[in-house]
Amino acid sequence: MKPCLSVLCLLLGAQAVENPGNIVDLQLFRQSASIAICSSSGKKGTATLMNLNPAINAWYLLKVAYAGLPEASYHLENASPRSRKLTLEKEHPSDLMIVEGKRRYACDLFGSEGTLENAKASARIYEPLCDGRIYLRNPATGHRTNLEAATEFLRDHVWGAEKIISLGHILLGDMHRETGEVASGFGPQTPKPVESPLPALIDSAYAGETLTSNNLGIDLDGPQRNSFSPGAWYAAAENSGVYVSILRPNLISAAILASHKDRVNNLDTVEASSLCYLVAFDLDRFDLGYALGTEHPQVRWSEHILPPMRDSALAGPDGIGNIAPLVSTGLIAPEYTPSTVATFTAGFKREHGAFKYGELALKNHGSHYGFIENGVVFSKLQPGLSTIFVLDDGSIGMKSWTEDDRRLLPRIKHARQNGVPIVEFDPASQSTVPGTLVKTWGPGNWSGSEDVKLRTMRSGAALQRSGTKRFLIYAVFSSATPSAMARVFQAYRCDYAMLLDMNALEHTYMALYRRAGARMFVDHLIKGMAELDKSDSGEIVPRFLGYADNRDFFYVMRKETP
Repeated sequence: MKPCLSVLCLLLGAQAVENPGNIVDLQLFRQSASIAICSSSGKKGTATLMNLNPAINAWYLLKVAYAGLPEASYHLENASPRSRKLTLEKEHPSDLMIVEGKRRYACDLFGSEGTLENAKASARIYEPLCDGRIYLRNPATGHRTNLEAATEFLRDHVWGAEKIISLGHILLGDMHRETGEVASGFGPQTPKPVESPLPALIDSAYAGETLTSNNLGIDLDGPQRNSFSPGAWYAAAENSGVYVSILRPNLISAAILASHKDRVNNLDTVEASSLCYLVAFDLDRFDLGYALGTEHPQVRWSEHILPPMRDSALAGPDGIGNIAPLVSTGLIAPEYTPSTVATFTAGFKREHGAFKYGELALKNHGSHYGFIENGVVFSKLQPGLSTIFVLDDGSIGMKSWTEDDRRLLPRIKHARQNGVPIVEFDPASQSTVPGTLVKTWGPGNWSGSEDVKLRTMRSGAALQRSGTKRFLIYAVFSSATPSAMARVFQAYRCDYAMLLDMNALEHTYMALYRRAGARMFVDHLIKGMAELDKSDSGEIVPRFLGYADNRDFFYVMRKETP
């Protein structure tokens, strides 16, 4: 049976799961099969194997029910989704069958009693089964910082906590602000990297100036330096296809700063002189993955929405209040660890991942931000929201989601929504323009304080074209409003850009990994982000790669050499 791929089938499927019982009911393309099973001691029962999205073929849900015992569920991860399939066959009542082309492997999961139970009791988050061909995903407790623990306690237990937290944003808004220094004359120069991204458009008055930063944590090719040509790109050391740039908004071309003033607020002197750091990945060389944290972003209702938008009969905007029986790990799966070269945090938690003001607040239960991992819908993608997505062929897109984009759903491997666009490409002028809601705090859901103080540390993602090349850009702004972010992404001529997270180093974390033989080195975009990593006997244990985290994140993987 082939998965239903037409828009009509999508609409019919959506109607069929209007009031889902659990997350499985949200999976429109799932396929399942059941067989009678028998253990070595003669226990009889039934096993049901469900491929949650056959087009992606990464996640399976296995349900086992022996006579007289409760049904048990197991979330399985296919360690080689492009070449390997899992099946149940009535001729093999003791086995899960694994098919790789013409090769077939019988994996004894049902005949040997205790195999699955022991795997589920393991302390490993990814417990290998069937000689490592698949993994059982086990629940984990994700790490959280003191700041996260404190703010969650305030929100849950203290009356008026949102105003207390908003006040904290005001007081901490410029805590990580950096200005660097602008000086005359070029510092140590490196030839422009071949096939690098487009540089930022800089005011001609600063063409011969250097911009200094002592806080960049990524090693670069060539002599070590802390002085840079503003907006230029420098190749990262020992990571071909990765580039780094720094900029201040007040160095940007005057023509850009004067454009589209109906969409962008004037920049105050603080944010105009605040540093931003950018990393670009050549998409000919890299793939992008996405993973949920152990706790966030969650699927329940956001308290941020208007009361009339909430349906008290539903546990959440998609009808569910948790993701059981599936398991989110907050950790990169073992099959992707060797090729991972970078990780960075994703978007807002569910608490603020919906709209309270503006047009989007009055649609689709308040337009909660959607997200998909490995082809599994955890929260539906909502029209009008900025969306970064990865398709089944590995191609990466970023756009404002529309109703017509539902045709892409059968092919989406990963997706994450967060707010509305910071910049987008205007076909009429063939140029980058700020999003229509950049200067409006409430309708844009930019987050900040109750009295519209928006300047704080922020991160964003963008896509840029340079000739035939496409680049994924991750940027951290040491102190900025959405208007400053828009000006920077305009200067770099990005086709589209969206907000990710904000307010602290842990929420804007980005790490780059360099490997030399058996050793791995961790470079952080900003040096202070190293505090988020752990240590074990003197060895660094990096966030997302070495230990589970409560927050969702993206990871960048080097493509296999053809």
